[in-house]
Amino acid sequence: MGEMNMQSSFTGIVPRVGRQDVSIIELLHWAFQRELASLDFDEFSKETGAKPGIGVEWVLIEQAKLGCTIDGGGRTDPHHDADIVASALAVLPENVGGRQMAIWIAELSRSGSSPDWGRDWKADCEPVDWRNSKHGRYAAREFNRNWLTKWPANLIPGKEWGYVCPVKYSGTSAEIASARVNYLRWYGALLELRNTFQIHKNLTAFTVTNEMPPLQPWKNPLT
Repeated sequence: MGEMNMQSSFTGIVPRVGRQDVSIIELLHWAFQRELASLDFDEFSKETGAKPGIGVEWVLIEQAKLGCTIDGGGRTDPHHDADIVASALAVLPENVGGRQMAIWIAELSRSGSSPDWGRDWKADCEPVDWRNSKHGRYAAREFNRNWLTKWPANLIPGKEWGYVCPVKYSGTSAEIASARVNYLRWYGALLELRNTFQIHKNLTAFTVTNEMPPLQPWKNPLT
């Protein structure tokens, strides 16, 4: 996971009067870190009998009608806005990741981090396993009987079945590309949430601004 480097004046304290401007990232971090909001994928089906497939807009409207969410007991309830954030995230549309993305966003928000897009990844090749001896650590090897990879007979006559050292690769271009795709999917889900809160304006203490994390941080990794 990566660290967010966005400058912020948000302290996490809910204003007593008026609304405070926050980015969607700040709102999510506040809801899941400070207020300890939690996802409840069955919340509205239990309250209203709604079937799966309801959208974020419907949830925000119903939240406004209810004025609160279900009290599960056992701890202090989160702020009403934090419940709204969690409820909106729980019904994230499938075209931006659905429940799987919602869980990932909640986990990242609790830790105050962003997806790892491969900033510090480097191409590497190392043995699959290691062995230790009195002389130190060495690469594990195994006897090779795969005829496709046997030693050339002209190099080691009579010993073409010799030993091999299995290796593994990491930090490959395919792995980095996959990490960046996941980052863009996360960004798209945040954009969906930001736009929804801006359209409905139903948070009591906050106004969601246009501020977003970098779209492609790998193009300027120093930010």
